Amino acid sequence: MGLLAGVVVGGGIAWVAVNAFLTKKKNSILTEAEKEGEAIKKDKMLQAKEKFYQLKEEHEKVIKDRNRKVQSGEDRMKSREANLSKRAEQSKKAEQEAEAIKANLEKHLEIVEIRKKDLEKAHAQNVAQLEKTANYSANDAKEELIKALKDEARTEAMAHIKTIVDEAKLTANADAKKVVIQTIQRIASEQAVENSVSVFNIENDEIKGRIIGREGRNIRALEAATGVEIIVDDTPEAIILSCFDPVRREISRLALHQLVSDGRIHPARIEEVVKKVSKQIEDEIAETGKRTCIDLGIHGLHPQLVRMVGRMKYRSSYGQNLLQHSREVANLTATMAAELGLNTKLAKRAGLLHDIGKVPDDEPEMPHAILGMKLAEKYGEKPEVCNAIGAHHDEVEMTGLISPLVQVCDSISGARPGARREVVESYIKRLKDLENMALSYPGVTKSYAIQAGRELRVLVESDKVSDDEADTLSFDLSQKIQNEMTYPGQVKVTVIRERRAVNYAK
Repeated sequence: MGLLAGVVVGGGIAWVAVNAFLTKKKNSILTEAEKEGEAIKKDKMLQAKEKFYQLKEEHEKVIKDRNRKVQSGEDRMKSREANLSKRAEQSKKAEQEAEAIKANLEKHLEIVEIRKKDLEKAHAQNVAQLEKTANYSANDAKEELIKALKDEARTEAMAHIKTIVDEAKLTANADAKKVVIQTIQRIASEQAVENSVSVFNIENDEIKGRIIGREGRNIRALEAATGVEIIVDDTPEAIILSCFDPVRREISRLALHQLVSDGRIHPARIEEVVKKVSKQIEDEIAETGKRTCIDLGIHGLHPQLVRMVGRMKYRSSYGQNLLQHSREVANLTATMAAELGLNTKLAKRAGLLHDIGKVPDDEPEMPHAILGMKLAEKYGEKPEVCNAIGAHHDEVEMTGLISPLVQVCDSISGARPGARREVVESYIKRLKDLENMALSYPGVTKSYAIQAGRELRVLVESDKVSDDEADTLSFDLSQKIQNEMTYPGQVKVTVIRERRAVNYAK
């Protein structure tokens, strides 16, 4: 028990000592914290004062700048007001001076008016005195003077007119001939060499057998697809393509070239190649039109007109290539327009387009000049160009100076030596009439005049024309050709009716 009491007493003493130490330590920490807080407080107070003084200084600076700007603005306003006041005074002074001048002028005008009346009165008195003395009124004298002056002026004018007319008669013919001759001399063109056959060259005669095919099926398929007569004879390493239409001949030539190069020659392949080549020819026609316009410096032409210009490459007029003829007329017209001081661009445009009525997709029954004029109007050409196209064969009245130039240059191009061949043109027209006659019957899809017009092949739709109707069609066509057309020898009419059944395995 005594030991326990001692331990308790000792523990209490130790607790008191520890408690006293902790209290002393706490007080010391609190004292240090208070000192440190005071220091921080003083430091923050100093920083706050410095920030306050800095902000105050910046604020005062802004206030000073603002006051300075306001003062400057006030000074400018005062200066402007002073200037305005000065100008107002000057304006007022000028207005007063103007009023004084106006009053002075009005006074002078009154004096002048009074003097004018006095002069008129004196003049009237003098005229009356003269009329009384001469026994002749002023109006009569005036009329006599005017009449004399008119007669004199008319006499002088007639003399001048006679002189001018005489000079024009002496120089007009010479000047016109000079312009035409210079124009012709500056244009050089090729002669007409158009014909109705093309020669397809081959490497060896073995290819001829492949082109003919078994029992002639390949050559028949090619003739049916292109409308060109293919002549395979003893001519070495050559096949003759005969047709009046240059487009068909070119399609046949290119198709043959592709077939021979590829090596696969059979009816299905022939039809495929002919379709592909026909598309290529259409693209080439468009490209030819563009290239022609670029070469001639003609811009802004409608795409359809450009395409028609390209189609001229495969048309001829009396054996003269239509594109070359149109280019020649364009250059001639531009040259002549330059000689006469007219618009060369419009002249060249009209010269190029003057025969577009010969190459439309459909050919209505009207003169090609009128059709060409309507096409030009449809595609937005200027009135001068349209009139030149329509008037170059006198179908419409000429309204511009370019129209007679196009007419003259068209005649120059067609009339020069070697330009045209009448026989070829009449031959081509006869073959076209043959084909158009067959196409006028219902159920006819294609018609081809071959063998120089001695045979007309007509392709009909099998579901619209029966075998008996095909026989009747052949007979009717032969009778119509015999009664309505003039031709040498005889014309064989062949109607082809073929039934095809096509399906696809997918």
